[in-house]
Amino acid sequence: MKKSNNTVIVITGCSSGIGRVTAKYLKERFITVYPTARKAEDVESLKQEGFENAMKLDVRDHNEIKSVISKVLKKEGKIDVWFNNAGYGQMGAIEDVPTDTLREQFETNVFGLHECTRQIVPIMRKQGFGKIIQHSSVLGLVALPMRGAYNASKYAVEGLTDTLRLELMGSGVYVTLLNTGPVTSKFRENALKTLKNIEINHSRFATKYRKALRGEGKRVPFNLPAIAVAQKVHHIILTDRPKPRYYITKATYILGYLKRILSTSMLDRVLLKV
Repeated sequence: MKKSNNTVIVITGCSSGIGRVTAKYLKERFITVYPTARKAEDVESLKQEGFENAMKLDVRDHNEIKSVISKVLKKEGKIDVWFNNAGYGQMGAIEDVPTDTLREQFETNVFGLHECTRQIVPIMRKQGFGKIIQHSSVLGLVALPMRGAYNASKYAVEGLTDTLRLELMGSGVYVTLLNTGPVTSKFRENALKTLKNIEINHSRFATKYRKALRGEGKRVPFNLPAIAVAQKVHHIILTDRPKPRYYITKATYILGYLKRILSTSMLDRVLLKV
């Protein structure tokens, strides 16, 4: 088992969007990247783009996580960075989201992230170094209506990560949250597809759902390209002591600031207008 001189990073959720852009950006900067995706066809697509290290990884599968870690360690001798990027957004009002659908949201965004983290922590502790990047959201800081399942999953990620950071203090392993705001990717497109889990015709929000499906929702301000996240991940890789949290997009900075200075009632009035 050799030990690579380059930084070795594993990224989950690289089928498209932020994960894929980040993998490409880092590879171009001579980082050893292991991009992963849930579907075999997406792994094949990554390989066709030149990612010979691409692997299949469904973060909901304990054995697949274990297999990926084992294969990377066998080839590289270490894992410097693990980027928990996989996730999706379930749309719908709280009253319309079936409990089983909420559970599915947590299976990927929370339990999958937790299982990846739980398996990589002992490896990094043994190494004496490592960085774990958790992809949260501006919706891990504030909540927006019609996104309750996703809000809840990201709030859970925030709690798990804040606790883990305290538990790993002094170990040489750093845990960082990315609070990403609106970024160009397939996230919104995929989120709209989740409305199939909602009984739209029986909802008091039926008109809102139909407008969203027609693309008539509110314009998203302060949108940035996915490379904004890739650049932040690269910064974390190059930093000896990364910060516990990084904001991405002006929307995150503005809403994060307003949460600190406004009362809950005042903030609610602002969020209803977003």
